[in-house]
Amino acid sequence: MCQSIASEPAFSPIELLCATKGLRMTGHRRIVVRVLCAAQDHPSVEELHRRACAIDSRISLSTVYRTVRLLEQQGVLERHDFGAGCARYEPARDSHHGHLVDVATGRIIEFQNGEIERLQKLIARELGFELVGHKLELYGVAQASRDRTGELG
Repeated sequence: MCQSIASEPAFSPIELLCATKGLRMTGHRRIVVRVLCAAQDHPSVEELHRRACAIDSRISLSTVYRTVRLLEQQGVLERHDFGAGCARYEPARDSHHGHLVDVATGRIIEFQNGEIERLQKLIARELGFELVGHKLELYGVAQASRDRTGELG
C-alpha cells in the first residue's frame, strides 16, 4: 500500500485516504503518516515518534499519539496488541491477513490463507451469522529455535 519515504510520491495512499475523509493534513501529521507508510513492521507510537523525530525533531510524542488516535478512529490505521503490552499499528487494508507472532523474538509475520478465510466464513454461516470482520493472530516459536535448545524459547 505504501512506499518508502525516499521514493514517496507527492501524496501517500494514507494521505489521499485522509483527504477523502476530510482530515486536515498538517506538516507534522504528514511526517507521521509517511513514516507509517514506510514502515515494514508494526511500530508502536513510541517507535513512530522516534522515526518521525529523525525527520523533524520538533514533533512531540503527544502529536504522534493524537495523530495515531485520529487515524485509528477514522479507520485509516489498524491497532494490534500482540501481547507485549503496547499497541502496534499498520495501515488498514481491504484484504484480510493474519499475523504470526514469534514469542521468542517478537517478530511479526503477515500471511494470507484462502482456506482459513473460507473456513471462517463457513463457521459464521453455520452458526447463523454473516461475517463482517475478523482478526487472526497466531503465537509461536520458530521451529529452528526450538530445535537448538530442545525447549520452547
